[in-house]
Amino acid sequence: MSLTAYIRRSPALASSFLLSYYSTILRCLPVGLAYQVQLIQQQPLPHITHHITFSYLTQATNPPTTTYHSSHHLLTPQTTAMATVSSQPATPAHNLSSSARAESAGVQTETATLPYHIPRGNVEAELHFYLPPEDGSHPYNWVNKQPEGTPQHNYGSTVQTVTIHDIRGDESSYTLDKDAFAVLQNVESLGETEFTDDDHIKEFYYPEVEKVLLDNVPGANKIFIFDHTIRRSGPEAKRGPVNRAHIDQIASSAAERVKVHLPTTAETLLQGRYRIINVWRPLNGPIVAQPLSFASSHTVRDEDLIPVEHRYPDRVGYTASVRWNEGQRWNYLSGMRNDERILLECFDSEGLKEGGEVKGGRVPHSAFVDPRTPEGGPGRESIEVRALVFGP
Repeated sequence: MSLTAYIRRSPALASSFLLSYYSTILRCLPVGLAYQVQLIQQQPLPHITHHITFSYLTQATNPPTTTYHSSHHLLTPQTTAMATVSSQPATPAHNLSSSARAESAGVQTETATLPYHIPRGNVEAELHFYLPPEDGSHPYNWVNKQPEGTPQHNYGSTVQTVTIHDIRGDESSYTLDKDAFAVLQNVESLGETEFTDDDHIKEFYYPEVEKVLLDNVPGANKIFIFDHTIRRSGPEAKRGPVNRAHIDQIASSAAERVKVHLPTTAETLLQGRYRIINVWRPLNGPIVAQPLSFASSHTVRDEDLIPVEHRYPDRVGYTASVRWNEGQRWNYLSGMRNDERILLECFDSEGLKEGGEVKGGRVPHSAFVDPRTPEGGPGRESIEVRALVFGP
């Protein structure tokens, strides 16, 4: 397979084209020039080897050519060198999309040669909000198959057209304490590439997530990851994007999580600061369909959040559904890449304190249908990992 693409290098696009190994190449190239990028993929078993050539383009009749050598470190121009990176090949059982398989081999495919555009900028789109049960009963939702003769859930939804703000280029303005979400960029991912086997994800991806949280959540000193969910669009997907504004946990269920997962130390841990944070990322970025939206916590009132029983065969948990309020500010990150992460803070014990620095400590979120979604673009594939975060 060969791919030739043209890109325009700028600080905002520094890592949009290539993930992990290749993003560093772009940072070494002069700003404001056009480059030809050629990727040649060969497959000598048992590895896939990628070769990338960067050619400097000018208006001259015979433009000079420079090839850059790729490594895991800072790159320097070479007059004759070929970039090579190895990764595990896709197996016959691999069920990610072709773009996700490309990313798992270290290739990010946001280029001008894509047969579809990436929606950018603020957008007016529909979000689904809570509508209470008609009989006034407490809202519930059966997670698995409900008992015979019982509806899966007893509450409804109402649709609102909302301005969803694109925070691309302004990511650093949003913080966990103020907004209950934060964006991380240029996250190197080496341990997990296929995201098809739960045990493999736990063994190789969980440690990466733990490190991301310890490195990027101020004061965090202990992490316990308790589950993950992979979502894919399409009728055959086991779990698709959730097009309903919600929060995964409420205060009581967060404390219960600590007791269930860490029973011997729960009493001590609950005396300090504890949080539940989801680490969310795409698997086939850049995202063009059903992106994730999230509301800034400081714009969400407590009365906007409705506890909902999450009924399992052996227990009852709680999530929060969200009532629409025009004061809410909803956001998204356009064209989210595979080397980016969104930290979604579902609960922060500091958010329960009146007048504190933490403004709520809970982030409503929902997938949404972007009316600008390009025809023929790939459906969304993503993973979210949920963790208890302790400290300081």
